[in-house]
Parts: sequence; C-alpha cells; structure tokens
Amino acid sequence: MIFKSKANKALDKMEDPRETLDYSYQRQLELLQKVRRGVADVATSRKRVELQINQIEQQSSRLEDQGRKALSVGREDLAREALSRRSSLQTQIADLRVQHDNLQAEEEKLTTASQRLQAKVDSFRHKKETIKATYTAAEAQTRINEAFSGISEEMGDVGLAIQRAEDKTAQMQARAGAIDELLASGALDDFSGSRNDDIQAELDRMGGGRDVELELARMKAELGQGPAPQPSLEQGQPQAQPQSQTQQLRQPGEPA
Repeated sequence: MIFKSKANKALDKMEDPRETLDYSYQRQLELLQKVRRGVADVATSRKRVELQINQIEQQSSRLEDQGRKALSVGREDLAREALSRRSSLQTQIADLRVQHDNLQAEEEKLTTASQRLQAKVDSFRHKKETIKATYTAAEAQTRINEAFSGISEEMGDVGLAIQRAEDKTAQMQARAGAIDELLASGALDDFSGSRNDDIQAELDRMGGGRDVELELARMKAELGQGPAPQPSLEQGQPQAQPQSQTQQLRQPGEPA
C-alpha cells in the first residue's frame, strides 16, 4: 500500500492533464475511424447483395422468356424446366432481399452512431481545447504568483544562492578585517616587507625629531638666542668648540 501510494503520488505529479486530454481525443478519433470502416464494410456488403439480386433477376427473366418460347413451339417439357429453374431463382432473390434489408438497417444504425460519435468527438475537441487553454493560463498564473512570492523551486534556488553568496562575502570581510588587526598588532608577520620595518620606522621617527631639534638650534644661534648646534658623530664631523655670544655676534673683518 505504501509503494502504491508513493507511485500514485509520483504519477499524479508527473501527469499533465493536457496530454491526457489529447490521448483521450486520439482514442475517440480511432474509435470513430473504426465505426466509419464498419459503415463502409456494411455498405459494401449491401451493394454486393444488390448486384446479386440484379443478376438473378436477369436470369429469371431470361428463363421466363425461354419457357414462353418453348411452350410456343410445343415443348412443354422445356417450358416446365425453365419455370422450375425460375422458381428456384425467385427463392434466392427473396433470401437476398431479406439480407439486403438487414444490411441496410445495420448500415443506417452504424451511420447514425457514426454521426453521433462525430458530434461527440467534435464537442470533446472544443471542450478539450478550452480546458487546455484554461489549464495553461492557470499554470502560467501560478508560476507568476510563485515567482512573486518566492516559493517556487527556481526562485527558491536563486534565494539560496544569494544567501550563500552574502554569507561567504561577510565571512571573507570578517577574515580580512581580522588579518588586518593581527598585522597591525604584530601578532602576524607581514612577509611583503623586512622583519625590522617597525624598528626602522621608530628610528626614522627619532631621526626626524633630531633633525627638527638641530634646525631649531641653528635658527636660535643665528638670532643670538642660543649656541650653534653641534654636528652629530654619525655624520663623521668633529665637534666644534662652543663660542661665546660675543663671538657669535662679531662681524667679519672686526678685530678680535
């Protein structure tokens, strides 16, 4: 029972009413064609019986003429034989007429049935096309509504794909932010540069501050606000002796 119920559900899901209607219409056309062939066969048999009746009637007429001629010449025995044969032919004609009437009645029945079946098939065809058009319109409307509501299988797959893409994007963004924080904190090494980049940056900042101090001291010496700056040993120059403020203000060419 479980297997049959599952199979019935699967078949019901796979069944297309339009295909079922087309198949039923095709079966009705085949039945109508068989009825028409039956009508044609009965009509053919009736026509054969009519031909046989005509042939036997011609033979009967010929025997009657022959009996008259034989009787006119005094051959009563020949006339009696001709009339006897004619009587046998009349019996055959009567039997054939009965068969003809039966075949004609059967032909009329089959013709009436064929006409009724033709009308039924035509009515079914119009109804079938109407049902197919209605079903197609309903199917299209259902798909449109499912697409708008997002419950269709296609739109569901699209929604899942978008959700997965958004999740992966958020995950990659979080990973990139975490790596940036770890690089900035020094927890991870940046292999794109040297390992002493932080130390070098600190030395650059210290060197920059020393240059600013030397420049400030030089400006103060020029203005007479302080001693001249001393060159550092790192530059390879000897340290100059400090000068007094009077010597710093003495103009060139004046006596010491």
